[in-house]
Amino acid sequence: MTQFLERGWARFGYDPALAAWADAARRAALTRMEDPLHRAEWLQCGGTWFVGVDTLPNDASGAVGDGGPLSGPAYDMARTLYGNLPLHQAQVSVVYPGYPRPRDGESDSAFGYRKRRDAAHVDGLLAVGVTRARILKERHAYILGMPLTDSSADASPLVVWEGSHEIMRAAFDAALADVPHDRWGEVDLTEVYTNARRVVFDRCARVTLPAKVGEATLIHRLALHGVAPWNEEAEAPSEGRMIAYFRPEFLGGGAHWLLAP
Repeated sequence: MTQFLERGWARFGYDPALAAWADAARRAALTRMEDPLHRAEWLQCGGTWFVGVDTLPNDASGAVGDGGPLSGPAYDMARTLYGNLPLHQAQVSVVYPGYPRPRDGESDSAFGYRKRRDAAHVDGLLAVGVTRARILKERHAYILGMPLTDSSADASPLVVWEGSHEIMRAAFDAALADVPHDRWGEVDLTEVYTNARRVVFDRCARVTLPAKVGEATLIHRLALHGVAPWNEEAEAPSEGRMIAYFRPEFLGGGAHWLLAP
């Protein structure tokens, strides 16, 4: 736990119960992904990334298909730190050979950032309106990722900038210090966010976090993270490199997003 709070990430080894959960989740996700409307909405980047928001048909305990509730040491630590928050339907992020290709409507500069910087971002800061202003719309407690397929380490792994969560925390805290908690979602954080990212890229180590089925990765909600490009020599099953992500939100809309560990 101490290492997680210092680094902004933690990787957890194989857990048989989590592996069984991942098997049930993979089967349920593949069935959901066969829906043409679902594929039309979420298959992006020239067919190299299935974004998969709300793809997994799990309940609030994480149970899906014929599997039981979500469990394992990563989830246990997340609940110890942030409480037993109800789980949303998980994102199932699936990456295929050739990632990245330009996303529909993506500018040259944005695509360049995707390739050079792994589309590094902090979750919950959404691009809003014509100006694509970065606004805090989702106050996540943590990011919990669990592979649903086994792939080689260079098959578009998750990446994180170690220690970036505290740089981001300080920047957002300064920007929001005089704003009531219930109005944080009205503040344009674009400039603050962009400047803080530059500091992170200059000061923080970029760490790749490949993982296998039965393992898990816990990322701090304020950590800058992204997805690496697919290496030409990478190997993955025909289903692609699949990871299920839970990002439960804090309840009540208070200051937990900045003040919690």
